[in-house]
Amino acid sequence: MDPAADAHRTDLMTITRFVLNEQSKHPESRGDFTILLSHIVLGCKFVCSAVNKAGLAKLIGLAGETNVQGEEQKKLDVLSNEVFMKALISSGRTSILVSEEDEEATIVEPSKRGRYCVVFDPLDGSSNIDCGVSIGTIFGIYMLKDGGEPTLDDVLQPGKHMVAAGYCMYGSSCTLVLSTGSGVNGFTLDPSLGEFILTHPGIKIPKKGKIYSVNEGNAKNWDGPTAKYVEKCKFPKDGSSPKSLRYIGSMVADVHRTLLYGGVFLYPADKKSPNGKLRVLYEVFPMSFLVEQAGGQSFTGKQRALDLVPKKIHERSPIFLGSYDDVEEIKALYAEDEKK
Repeated sequence: MDPAADAHRTDLMTITRFVLNEQSKHPESRGDFTILLSHIVLGCKFVCSAVNKAGLAKLIGLAGETNVQGEEQKKLDVLSNEVFMKALISSGRTSILVSEEDEEATIVEPSKRGRYCVVFDPLDGSSNIDCGVSIGTIFGIYMLKDGGEPTLDDVLQPGKHMVAAGYCMYGSSCTLVLSTGSGVNGFTLDPSLGEFILTHPGIKIPKKGKIYSVNEGNAKNWDGPTAKYVEKCKFPKDGSSPKSLRYIGSMVADVHRTLLYGGVFLYPADKKSPNGKLRVLYEVFPMSFLVEQAGGQSFTGKQRALDLVPKKIHERSPIFLGSYDDVEEIKALYAEDEKK
């Protein structure tokens, strides 16, 4: 037996321990962020368990419209939303919550308020549940601008002002990827312990990748630069090998693969969706934050994604994110197009 390997196995870096270690580097911190994060982690564990049972629940008649007691069974995305809402409010550390599921932002009652605002998509890709494809929760955290009454302006900030962002992917394993502004770390849920363990420390996205990820079904509506880039991926003129296409259709899974293996993920604007399809606050910003923290880039077709100032909480934007060099190529194509 290798004693070093044994020591590694028994010295478990849980997500709580990791965040507490980070906190100790900031003597001024009061532990509020750590408490908020532990409530997010609890929500992720709950949703992970619910997602794993979803197929079975249907099989044994739990996911019908109403059950024997006459109680309505909730769809998984609605259930996930309620779990995160309750977990975040009960943390006592939030003032405004914006969820993909709710049309309006939720302002937390004064007695439970704290200094953070959380934007989240409780279950991204939920239409994929029935076919067993990975789905996930995406979240971003802002600090309240000042000590006054919380307003929508507190969440309508550019993504570069986020203090943390992350996602939890419910796939073959349950993985939580987090950045608090100094690099990106990945944790995997150990079901026997019920704890997230650090398995991917210091994630760095490769500078150039061999994969592109886009819904090619929209190709006839693309703009010039997007069409040109995808053509270049398939038929490179410089003698290099063509890139591989990988598109899951679940943003969390596609971005997770892009972070680990490199390449580029794109959801461009097109004639059908002139502003793109992905939402700025709780899809584009958190994922762009993570990709930049891992050494990649994120671009909207006009500017750096994290510089975008949203006007509405459910605003949409085109997005190109991934390996530094690949996004650089896309930026060059857009710059060229501008000149025409």
